[in-house]
Amino acid sequence: MSEATQGDRVRVHYTGRLDDGTVFDSSEGRDPLVFELGEGRVIPGFEAAVLGMSAGDRKSTTIPSDEAYGPRRDDLLLAVERDRLPDGLDPEPGQALQMQTEEGQVVPVRVVEADDTSVTIDANHPLAGQDLTFEIELVGIE
Repeated sequence: MSEATQGDRVRVHYTGRLDDGTVFDSSEGRDPLVFELGEGRVIPGFEAAVLGMSAGDRKSTTIPSDEAYGPRRDDLLLAVERDRLPDGLDPEPGQALQMQTEEGQVVPVRVVEADDTSVTIDANHPLAGQDLTFEIELVGIE
């Protein structure tokens, strides 16, 4: 059987868990995830885990945060004055919003705090700073 190598298009089923066992994502009940190895569409540690697998192989792998979504960064906690928010927006802690960078890139953020004058948002990826465990099954190599 051939092994998955850089440039191969692969199909995988997966389940991702946090350290406490909470499932944060899974392909269960859906079509397999399809991506090209080396394309950079999935986190580096996931891609590295698939390299060398053959169709039908299953594995469990723990990906450290540095090879997943990186460490949590305090500089991505941002205080925004309420008068800079769109009219009619009344953000509450936990609410998901989007902001746009000067380059036009849309970035998902989460409201951490809100008071009468400002709103603190967190632009870290929700899984930043966490090691992730994946159960992976390589369904096929195209």
